[in-house]
Amino acid sequence: MKRPDYVTDERLKHFISEAFKEDVGEGDHSTLGSVDADVKDSAQLLVKEECVLAGVELAGEIFKFFDPELKFEVLIPDGTAVQPGDIAFKVSGSARSLLTTERLMLNCMQRMSGIATMALEAVKEVEGTGVRILDTRKTTPNFRMCEKWAVAIGGAHNHRYGLYDMVMLKDNHNDYAGSITKSVNSVKKYLDENHKNLKIEVETRNLDEVKEALSTGLVDIIMLDNMTNDQMREAVALIGDRCETEASGGITLETLRGVAETGVDFISSGAIIHSAPNKDLSLKAIR
Repeated sequence: MKRPDYVTDERLKHFISEAFKEDVGEGDHSTLGSVDADVKDSAQLLVKEECVLAGVELAGEIFKFFDPELKFEVLIPDGTAVQPGDIAFKVSGSARSLLTTERLMLNCMQRMSGIATMALEAVKEVEGTGVRILDTRKTTPNFRMCEKWAVAIGGAHNHRYGLYDMVMLKDNHNDYAGSITKSVNSVKKYLDENHKNLKIEVETRNLDEVKEALSTGLVDIIMLDNMTNDQMREAVALIGDRCETEASGGITLETLRGVAETGVDFISSGAIIHSAPNKDLSLKAIR
């Protein structure tokens, strides 16, 4: 699948470089002490648990960054449903390089495959409703690019990448500003003065706040936070086509379908990232 726009060569290089600094430090002494520099060998990525495979492309970038001489052969691409026993890729070259890159590659792939799997489960729950599943900014610091990439691989959608690419006025913004109206009007003035064309989303906690957000005439998306399905259904009818709607707060896989059937446009879920369990993958020498 096509790499998302936020997965740039610059970000990949920075992430991989910092990850190796953290892990290798002054040297992989276990490998340097046990394996001669001229030893060549090969390994394969063994799937040990049913999942949606994610991170294969990143694995190739990790190997290439550390040792451009490694040969990397993809057998199963990102986004594929895999079963125990499947072989995702083969890699060959310096045995030292294979050993030193192994854990970073596996950490990324196991985490990303868990997220992609949960994202697909969420997408399947709302199939046929037209609702789009979104992720959130509840990500692991310095690993957001990979986590959001995994969400996309799993078939869900990315919400804003960071604080800079969209305005989201949460309850604290509005409370500190004095009201939703004051918060929205102030943001609109700020955006105009700074020549920024960003969407504005407002979090609402009840129908009165929904009405207030609508009355500004400046809001692109209204978030319905921790509302009951009946409240959301009423809010969707009230909003009509004046802006898009997003359900958020305490939504689980078990309750997703009911929320989707209220008529909202989006359902945002932090859980598809922060609560996704890692999947069991292993790099094994080919013998």
